[in-house]
Amino acid sequence: MHLIFMVTIYLLLSFLMGLMGRNRKLGFWGYFYGSILLTPVIGLLLVLASDSRKN
Repeated sequence: MHLIFMVTIYLLLSFLMGLMGRNRKLGFWGYFYGSILLTPVIGLLLVLASDSRKN
């Protein structure tokens, strides 16, 4: 039960990083997958360090 809770929190944090990065260079999916592979903390750093997408 504890493992399911931890995985759910991890995926929710990764989803949040994807939402934060949806208007950035890599977009939602890039930051979402990056957060899953690396960790949500590294995903946050990537979002904060990236440039905005040019329209």
